[in-house]
Amino acid sequence: MCNENMKNKKVLVVGMGKSGIAAVEAMVKLGAKIYVQDSKKPEDVDAELKHFLEENGAVCYFGVKPDCIDEIDMMILSPGVPLEVDFVQEAMEKDVEIVGELELAYRIGKGNYVAITGTNGKTTTTTLVGEIFKNAKKKTHVVGNIGVAVISVALEASDEDWLITETSSFQLETTKYVKPRVSTILNLTPDHLNRHHTMENYGSAKAKIFESQDEAGYYIANYDDPDSFKLSEGCKKAKVVPFSKTKEFEFGVFVKDEKIVINEGNGLIEVCGVEELKIPGAHNLENALAATALAYFAGIEVEVIAKTLRSFQGVEHRLEYCGTIDGIKFVNDSKGTNPDASIKAVDAMKENIILIAGGYDKGSDFTDFIKAFDGRVKHMVLLGKTAPKIKEQAEGVGFNSITMAKDMEECVSKAFGMAESGDTVLLSPACASWDMYRCFEDRGEHFKDCVRKLGK
Repeated sequence: MCNENMKNKKVLVVGMGKSGIAAVEAMVKLGAKIYVQDSKKPEDVDAELKHFLEENGAVCYFGVKPDCIDEIDMMILSPGVPLEVDFVQEAMEKDVEIVGELELAYRIGKGNYVAITGTNGKTTTTTLVGEIFKNAKKKTHVVGNIGVAVISVALEASDEDWLITETSSFQLETTKYVKPRVSTILNLTPDHLNRHHTMENYGSAKAKIFESQDEAGYYIANYDDPDSFKLSEGCKKAKVVPFSKTKEFEFGVFVKDEKIVINEGNGLIEVCGVEELKIPGAHNLENALAATALAYFAGIEVEVIAKTLRSFQGVEHRLEYCGTIDGIKFVNDSKGTNPDASIKAVDAMKENIILIAGGYDKGSDFTDFIKAFDGRVKHMVLLGKTAPKIKEQAEGVGFNSITMAKDMEECVSKAFGMAESGDTVLLSPACASWDMYRCFEDRGEHFKDCVRKLGK
């Protein structure tokens, strides 16, 4: 780690979300001179935040472009802020160092990093790995894109702490020195193309997860996902550990005779049976294989890994069972924020699905999503900005059982009205939530509230 001295450095923090605020708090502790910028107008900024910034002498640019680019030593960019923003480009042209909160946390803090990325499965795998480390009695912090800013933990961490870190492509694209002990790209399917523009750019951002790893590190690669596995060719120093549901390796983690096993070249080590996993679906088997590899090659005992795999129930908003009313099951998969994630959800539910989908448009194509219904989805209820686009693409491939709705209450009501005993009403939007909600968690909570009202 760089152990960078921030005393009296002039630092502009862009974006006052969770990671931005955590970055400001860290800079205050380290004695930096702080500037902040956010697209919100002054009257829309939280009063407590404004008071904190004023107390600490921050120069604030709310709702305006910052005019301090010539003065600053560093820019800390929140994940939601694209590199294409004009004043960010201006800073780059003037050789101002631009980092993200993840990079800064690594430089100024302590701890051992397990870094997890991928288009889908990040949160489930990160949570599962965190549980394994906690059960192994390691001092564990589950951080990153999962909701806890890395920098808020890194400053207080010791050399013995483990930071189990969910990392997004947005966070990774501003990294330079981050060196995880173990890392993984779970999979790679089209997502965030409105930000990255091409799959090549998207993959390159993800691949930064292993760029700084050395010979002591391990990179866990999904053999069953060709696009992400191909990225492992760029992993020049860390040992590549493949995992697979279908292929056996002389060195890797895989399924043999319905058992999860590890092979380091000295015979097979059995972990647990596939049927013992509590989390449903083929994609969750991949997540379990990745978690097994991440934990084992970080030094966790097999017995602890096995015990955790057998007890782990999954995460909120990802294939979350919400109850049964009149024989109709309700499942919340609000975490399904892209078509591939929702394909996996539909596959896990098997059949007789009334699907609620739609939301903010990230530039996705939904044709493969519709084709994956394969007789399992009886009807689709659509909401949000993408509703007309999904409807058009669905009808284009011959799926016409579609109802449009104005909001979540109407979606749940209409889905319940057309469902029969034995059916599943599945919320798996295949889209982000930002057109109607602050985040996918808010969307999932609203769905659950609507289901609870049905049962009254």
